[in-house]
Amino acid sequence: MTEADSGPVLLGIRHHGPGSARMVTRALEQTRPSLILIEGPPEADALLEHVHALTPPVAILLHDETEPENAAFWPFAEFSPEWQALRYAADNDVPARFFDLPAAASIGDDGPSGNVDPIGLLAEAAGFDDPERWWEDVVEHSASDPLDLAGAIAEAMVAVRAEFEHEVGERTLRREAFMRQTIRKSRKETDGPIAVVCGAWHVPALLTKPTIASDTALLKGLRRRKISGTWVPWSHGQLAAASGYGAGIDSPGWYAHLWQHQQDVVPRWFAKAAAVLREEDLPASTASAVEAVRLAETLAALRERPSAGLSEVNEAALAVLCGGEEIHLQLVHRKLVVGERLGEVGDAVPRSPLAADLQRLQRKLRLPADVQPKQLKLDLRKDTDRERSKLLQRLDVLGVPWGKPDRSNSLGTFAEVWQLRWDPIFAVSVAVAARHGTTVHTAAENVLTQSAKDAQRVADAAATLTKSVGCELPAAVAESRRALDRCAALATDALELLAALPDLARTVRYGSVRGTDPELLRVALHGLLTRGAVGLPIACRNVDDETAEHALQIVDGAHEATRLAADEDHQKTWWRALHALVKAEAHGLPTGRATRLLWEAGELTSDEVATRLHRNVATAFVAGFLRGSATLLAADPRLFGLIDEWLSGLRGDAFDDALPLLRRAITDFTPAERRLLGERVVAGETPQPTSDDEWDLAIAERLAAHVRGLMAGVSRPSDAPIPEA
Repeated sequence: MTEADSGPVLLGIRHHGPGSARMVTRALEQTRPSLILIEGPPEADALLEHVHALTPPVAILLHDETEPENAAFWPFAEFSPEWQALRYAADNDVPARFFDLPAAASIGDDGPSGNVDPIGLLAEAAGFDDPERWWEDVVEHSASDPLDLAGAIAEAMVAVRAEFEHEVGERTLRREAFMRQTIRKSRKETDGPIAVVCGAWHVPALLTKPTIASDTALLKGLRRRKISGTWVPWSHGQLAAASGYGAGIDSPGWYAHLWQHQQDVVPRWFAKAAAVLREEDLPASTASAVEAVRLAETLAALRERPSAGLSEVNEAALAVLCGGEEIHLQLVHRKLVVGERLGEVGDAVPRSPLAADLQRLQRKLRLPADVQPKQLKLDLRKDTDRERSKLLQRLDVLGVPWGKPDRSNSLGTFAEVWQLRWDPIFAVSVAVAARHGTTVHTAAENVLTQSAKDAQRVADAAATLTKSVGCELPAAVAESRRALDRCAALATDALELLAALPDLARTVRYGSVRGTDPELLRVALHGLLTRGAVGLPIACRNVDDETAEHALQIVDGAHEATRLAADEDHQKTWWRALHALVKAEAHGLPTGRATRLLWEAGELTSDEVATRLHRNVATAFVAGFLRGSATLLAADPRLFGLIDEWLSGLRGDAFDDALPLLRRAITDFTPAERRLLGERVVAGETPQPTSDDEWDLAIAERLAAHVRGLMAGVSRPSDAPIPEA
């Protein structure tokens, strides 16, 4: 459709719509324009020369040079009409420009743009409850002349805009004013036809002819910022989320299929679906695929659709291929409807020095970016694996969490397990991190060095030291070591000192693997342990329950750290601290835990523990002693017998008082652990009475009745005391 005889050809499209892409391609071939204007930020014009070096899906990434975190993406798939316009321009040597509002003005602009859904309104008017389905029927499956189809879309949009013009937001009005200004300028500079590819909603605004002055007034006061940008790989998964201009789609894999295949669309789709299921060892025969095709086409006919759409395909897949199993359909949805494709960007595309260094390291270490999750096992005795570990840890410091360490798979001192998954959004994180340095090495070192200088707490300095050792950055290690000494000298809280021990202990253990002198780190650990141990009993006195919970966790962490990394003399220092805590009038939670740790190590006898349990039967001591002991109770008959003997010795009110605390103590036991312990009791794996001490069945029955009453919430009568056994 044209504005006038010499006006531009307005091609109103749906972003990422394969039917729109075909319409645009055919319209461009028919009109042979001298210039193509495409919805998008003009700062990206400099990137258009690299179109031939790209394999979609890809995205334009633009960011504020001063504040790189202010960034936005403009993604394109192979089936995006804008991408097809770019490819036509590149293949036919036709100039192309982006003509939307500049990114300098739009990035970070969260102002209202209006909430009208034009496709939804047209779908409702046509009797469809699903806008996507209406568009698919009318456009995606259309065989109309491309210019006639564009004219029909424009006419429909004009009607909708006339009805809802008052709901169009100021941001949209500014965008359209800039588009009109660009069209005016382009018409003066260009001989021959101009093609305009933009969202269908904007076409009515481009058909109108407001004055230049009114458009200039709308654009007054736009922000001016220096914008940098590049092309980055994108994925179908990211297309399924909202993009920089809110044009996300639900089914990029399905649309890619529609773009690639105009004939036998449904049979080809079910062939792919059956292959996906068979790859997972699920039954999916050729006969089932044929039956699914028939069902999908029958559903389309019953619903008077031109051909089977995604809804019919999904219903047929669920009923026939998946046997009604939703989880199998979800597999098809993830791998086909959404898809797993990741685009590629050629070497000639401009990048920041940091991004270029990262790409170099990925190639050198044979670690390609992949959007699919992958487990990576590393042997740090091998040079390549050690370099891979360094890269992943340095990227994490830079806020690019490509890999996450899997702590559940402990393979020893010289091994690591990582879970890898590249997210295209990391491109922004790399752009932000570029301010810290031109290489991954220097950027990570600068971040850690500054973090060490900024550290105010012992735990923060210890965490930075741990990261510095893992990244193998000597300058950052030295600065972190100085920060730890500085923070420790100022610290007066024993819990703060002891809280730093777990990180430091792991660092001591793995320091030699990472090329750091372990003795340097062990001296720091011993200093923190000595000072923290002295103040532990006082730090646990007169504290509330929340602080006591924190103290219990710190005692556990410090105990494990001492076991891993302390020498014999400093282990004795820790035992003395636990003994002092047990004797102090401190909160029951950390005191109970200290008692159990001492008993496990043979530092307290069972009789001493039993005495303390009886003395503290109605206090948090019980919870502290038993918390997290399910595995130990199941594996250690000594502890099992000790607790059983203590419980069996409780009488009357003492048992009533202990019961709530016992329940609280075992809240973190899993159902399986509780069942195992119950089975041990039922199986008689408890100390049995000797022949001289047979059970008194009458007393046992009264005790059982009392327990049943407690469990049912019934109080026993005051005249029915529980007798001594």
